[in-house]
Amino acid sequence: MYLSRGSWCVWRALGRRREPWQRSGVHTWSPLASALNSRPSKLLSLQFKGNSGLFGHPELQEPGGFYLLKENAMFESDDLVKECCSPTRSRKMVEVFDQLSDTLCRVADLAEFVRLAHPQARYAQAAEDACIAISGLVEKLNTHAKLYHCLREVVLHGDHMPTTKVDQHVAKLFLHDFEQSGIHLNENQRQRVVNLNESILTLGQHFMNGSHHPRAVPKDKLPESIRQHFAIDGNNIVVTGLYADAPQEITREAAYKIYLFPDPHQEDMLSEMLNGRHEMATLCGFPSYAHRAVNGSLAETPEFVVEFLELLAEKVRPRAQEDFEEMAAAKKLQQSNSRGLAPWDVLHFTRILRQNKCEVSANTLAPYFSLGAVMEGLSGLLHNLYDVTLEVEEPTPGELWATDIYKLAVKHGSEGVLGHIYCDFYERVGKPHQDCHFTIRGGKCLPDGSYQVSRNEMLLLALHCLDLWALAGLNFGLNMHNEILCFL
Repeated sequence: MYLSRGSWCVWRALGRRREPWQRSGVHTWSPLASALNSRPSKLLSLQFKGNSGLFGHPELQEPGGFYLLKENAMFESDDLVKECCSPTRSRKMVEVFDQLSDTLCRVADLAEFVRLAHPQARYAQAAEDACIAISGLVEKLNTHAKLYHCLREVVLHGDHMPTTKVDQHVAKLFLHDFEQSGIHLNENQRQRVVNLNESILTLGQHFMNGSHHPRAVPKDKLPESIRQHFAIDGNNIVVTGLYADAPQEITREAAYKIYLFPDPHQEDMLSEMLNGRHEMATLCGFPSYAHRAVNGSLAETPEFVVEFLELLAEKVRPRAQEDFEEMAAAKKLQQSNSRGLAPWDVLHFTRILRQNKCEVSANTLAPYFSLGAVMEGLSGLLHNLYDVTLEVEEPTPGELWATDIYKLAVKHGSEGVLGHIYCDFYERVGKPHQDCHFTIRGGKCLPDGSYQVSRNEMLLLALHCLDLWALAGLNFGLNMHNEILCFL
């Protein structure tokens, strides 16, 4: 019997496609897999507790709590800056800087996620205000002359407290951040850099928010035969994405052209942001913003990046051309009067060809690639490598921003809970249209010797590579695109 390479890999992986009940032994789902194979819902809690606040922050029982978190972070930052600049400092400079960084990031990272993902506009707006305020404070600290000179003294001549090579390297990284922000400039120029950076951050947030807004057009602009494929709001058709799964080319074409139609307001914001970036970079002594962005990184220079991309494009182009020719042939087979492969066809026929090449039915894969099975496999891998497991944990009232979120505890065999992962897998109005991972709070040792448990949030919308969830026939209401990304 002849098997193509792709189907042979799947045949071998599935043990000649035996069904689960044909394998030796009996497999019972773990509590983790069982929980993740069903959608979480809001259940009646027998724990008579009050609202714990978003992510366990009592202040965030209401959106106004972001103001308290922001103010507390600012007050604590002031105290830490004074400690850094004090001649009687009793801790290592990098230790105080690390605490300063953690103080700001605990609020900024949390606010950045809530700004993008919380379904309630009041929470999102309060979080955005906190983001802007903390980002502005960071830029002011990056141009704080006395703080810079105290750190530079430690880097050049050593700390009066005992340090390690790691401490010294971290101090140099902090110093590099200062120099990226034009600390060497005069007062007026430094203030201009701060103002430009604040403007760039605000414009960037507004631009990203606007990039995923649905587009509305009058119903009479679309053929009547395809209107039913889109949401209808009064006399308007609302297009929320590219509709790559639509079998009709005219539907895909309409969605592509409407959703990606140029938006003058977005273009104005983008232009203003790019001009601001260039001015800020040149003020800080760089030829362009690209030079500033890659300075001190492995990429080293923009010219090296361009050289790498051109070399990569040269190597990939023949293979990409083969793929496009195969997609064009598939479209011709499907539509004899085809106009040729168009931009709105690529995602559609990529998925079709992948499924055809696998030569495996959804019913065959379904038992192996449920969400619970994949996460159980990941937990098993982590256990074998690091003695770490994932366990479903019940959230406290008020801890989550939606009812269908999974909370996982990351546990070490001897050290206990290392952190938590919040998994937001399901489609929701207003949810970002791309894979996202947010660090809500980093894990670290605190000055009193205790450990700050980390918290991470995972928004997984696009399940790519083999599109196994789609092949497995799961109907979780997930956004099915082309890639699987898991972040811990």
